[in-house]
Amino acid sequence: MPANPALPAKTLTKDLSAGLVVFLVALPLCLGIALASNAPLFSGILSGIIGGILVGVLSGSHTSVSGPAAGLTAIVAAQIGKLGTFETFLLAVMLAGVIQVILGLCRAGFIAAFFPSSVIKGLLAAIGVILILKQIPHVVGHDPDPEGDMAFEQPDHENTFTELWASLSDIQGGAALVGLLSIALLFFWDKVPKLKKSLIPAPLVVVILGVVANQLFRSLKSGLEISTSHLVQVPVAKDFGAFLGFLQFPDFSALNNPAVYVAAITIAIVASLETLLNLEAVDKIDPEQRSSPPNRELLAQGIGNTLSGLVGGLPMTSVIVRSSVNINSGGRTKLSAIFHGILLFGCVLLVPGWLNEIPLAALAAILLMTGIKLASPRLIRQMWAEGKNQFLPFAITVVAIVLTDLLVGILIGLGVSICFILHSNMRRPLRKMMEHHAAGDVLRIELAQQVSFFSRATLDKTLREVPRGGHVLIDARNTDYIDADILDIIQDFQANTASAHGVKLSLTGFKDKYGQLEDHIQFVDYSSRELQSSLTPQRVLQLFKEGNERFREGRQLTRDVGRLVDATAAGQFPMAVVLSCIDSRTPAELIFDLGLGDIFSVRIAGNIARDKVLGSMEYACAVAGAKLILVMGHTSCGAVNAAVDLICSKKTAAEATGCVNLDSLITEIQQSVDLSTCKPADAWKSGEKAAYANEVSRRNILRTMRKIRERSSTIDNLVKEGRIAIIGSLYDISTGEVSFFQTTESSSVKLDVPVVQIV
Repeated sequence: MPANPALPAKTLTKDLSAGLVVFLVALPLCLGIALASNAPLFSGILSGIIGGILVGVLSGSHTSVSGPAAGLTAIVAAQIGKLGTFETFLLAVMLAGVIQVILGLCRAGFIAAFFPSSVIKGLLAAIGVILILKQIPHVVGHDPDPEGDMAFEQPDHENTFTELWASLSDIQGGAALVGLLSIALLFFWDKVPKLKKSLIPAPLVVVILGVVANQLFRSLKSGLEISTSHLVQVPVAKDFGAFLGFLQFPDFSALNNPAVYVAAITIAIVASLETLLNLEAVDKIDPEQRSSPPNRELLAQGIGNTLSGLVGGLPMTSVIVRSSVNINSGGRTKLSAIFHGILLFGCVLLVPGWLNEIPLAALAAILLMTGIKLASPRLIRQMWAEGKNQFLPFAITVVAIVLTDLLVGILIGLGVSICFILHSNMRRPLRKMMEHHAAGDVLRIELAQQVSFFSRATLDKTLREVPRGGHVLIDARNTDYIDADILDIIQDFQANTASAHGVKLSLTGFKDKYGQLEDHIQFVDYSSRELQSSLTPQRVLQLFKEGNERFREGRQLTRDVGRLVDATAAGQFPMAVVLSCIDSRTPAELIFDLGLGDIFSVRIAGNIARDKVLGSMEYACAVAGAKLILVMGHTSCGAVNAAVDLICSKKTAAEATGCVNLDSLITEIQQSVDLSTCKPADAWKSGEKAAYANEVSRRNILRTMRKIRERSSTIDNLVKEGRIAIIGSLYDISTGEVSFFQTTESSSVKLDVPVVQIV
C-alpha cells in the first residue's frame, strides 16, 4: 500500500507542537532542579539543552525526554558539598557519563526487564500525585519551594503537606487568578473536540494568557502585578560572549581524589537506574506501545552526561514529567524532544528577557493537569483488580515516593516488590503435581525455564516433605538454566536424604552441563509384565477413570515417548483391550491418558462385536493377559445415526451411500433400535433425534457386551473365572467425559460402576 502523504506532515506538526509545550514546562523545571541542588541555575539549563538535543538524537526512544532529574537533587547537593567545589563535581559527572557508556556497551540495560510493573505504575501514579500536591502552591503564587523539586522534605525546611497548608495563607492575587484561569482553560480546551484537535497547543495559549494578564495588571496598576519571584528567572547574558561565560569546566587536577570516583559511581548507578525505570514507565503510557532499547539509552545518557560534565551541566536522566507532558501533548517521535532542546538553547541565548515574563502559576497549571492524568482513578482501579500482590507494592511505591523522594521511594517500592516476589516463589516457584501411574504415585516437580536461587527454599522444603518410601520425579526438560545452589540441593538430596528416607528420586531432562545429575527413571510408567500380573480388573478400571479425569482437566501425565519405545521394544503386556468406534474424535489412548503399550485398541464403526474383532480380543485376553475389556461408544455416532435413518427410511446402506460392504455393519447396529419409537428423518423435533440416537448408542454398547460372551466361549470362560471383566462406557464428545456401566452378566467380580439392564 502506498504511504499516506499526509501522515509525515501530521506527525511533524504534532511533534513540533509537543516540543514547544515540553520546552515551556522544562524551562522552570531545569532552573528549579538546579536551585534545589545548590548548583548554578545555568547548569540546569545546560543539562536540559544537552538532554534534549544530543540525547534526543542518540536515544532509541520515541517519546522519552531527558534533562536534569529531580531524583538526583539530594545526591547532587550532597556530592557538591563533599567535593568542595562545583568544578570538582563536574569531573565526577563526566566520569559518571563514561561509566554509563561502559554499562551500555556491556548491555547492562537488561536489568530493565526485571523491574516489576507494579513499581513502574506506582512511579507514574506517584509522580502524578506529587505534581498535584507540589503545583497547588505555585498555582496560587506561593513559590518558596523551587519548581521541579519533588522531595517530601524541602530546602526551606518545610515539607509537601506543610507547604500546601502554608499556601492557603499566602495566596498572591494576580498569580492565583492566572493559575486558576489557566486550569479552567486547559480543562475546557480538553473537552472541546475542535480545540483539542487544533494545531495550537493549549499550554501555549495558557502561557500567552499569563504573560498578557500580568502586563495588563501592571498597566492598570491594580495591585495584582505578579512579582519577579513568581516569574521564570533565566540567567540573562548581554551577548554571546557573556553566554559562553556561563559555562564551567571540570577540575581535572582532582583526578587523584578517591572521593571523585565514589561520587561518579554513585551518580552513574542512580542515574542509570532512574533512566531505565523512567524509560519503562514512558513506554507504558506511549499510545503506540513501542519498546525503547535500554542499552542504547544508557549509551545516549552516558554520552550526554560526559558532555554535560565537560561544559558545566548537571547530570541528566530520562525524566518522566517531561516525557509524560510530551506524550499528552501529542509527541510521537524523538523530534519533539530534540525541538524542545533547540528551543531551550535558542530562547535562553536570544530572548531570555521574554522568558522571564512567564508566570510560574501558568506553568504550574500545565504540570498540575499532567499530574491529574498520571494519577488517574482508572489506574488505581486497574491495580486493585489485579489483586493484593500487585496493588500493595503499587500503593506502597506511591506512598513511599510521595513521603520521601523519587530515589528513596523507588528503592522502597523495589524492595517491597522483591519481598512479594520472594513470598510468591516460596509458595509457587515450582509446578508440582501428584501423578497416579499404574505402578504407583509419583510426585512430579517441574522446573521452570530459568531456576534461580530464589527457588532454593521452596525446592528444599518440597523435597523434605516427600513422605518416606515415596517417589519423586524432578523434570528439567523445559529448563535452560539451573542455579548452582539448586543443583547442590538436588545432588545432596540424591546422595543423602533420599536414601535415608527410603525415597526414590527420578530425574529427567538434565543436560550434560549439570555434572553428576543424569537422567534416571526409577518408576514404571507403562504396562510391564510385572505390572500386568499384579493388576485386577477393578484396578484397571480405576486407572481408566483417573486417566479420563486428567484428560478432561488438561493435566495429562508427562511421558518420555522415546524411552517408552525402547522399554516396550522387547515385548508387550497391555492391561486392557478397548473396543471403540473408528470416529476420529475417540482415540482411547488420549481419552484415558494412556501410554505406549498400555492397551490393545480395536476400532470398528459402531463398536460392534464381529468375528474378526472377537478373535483379536480373545488373543488380547487369553494370550497377552489383558485384564479388562472396555466397550466404548460415543455420542453423535455417525454409524448409529445412519442405522436410525436407514431403518426408518427402509433403505439399505448400499442404496443410501453406495458403500456395498456397509450393510452387515449397519444391520448389526439396527438390532439396538426400537422400531416402535423410530421416526422418519423429517418427523423428529429439534434435538429429539440426537437424544434418541445417543440412547441407541448406549443400547448398542450393552448389546455388544452381551454378544462378546455369547459368541466367544474363550472370553466367556475368562469372565466366569474372574480373570477379566467386561465394562461398557459412553464417551460424550462435547464434554470429554466417559460414563462407565456394567451388567449383571459382564463380570463375576464386583466393580465400582453402575449396573444397568442388558438389552
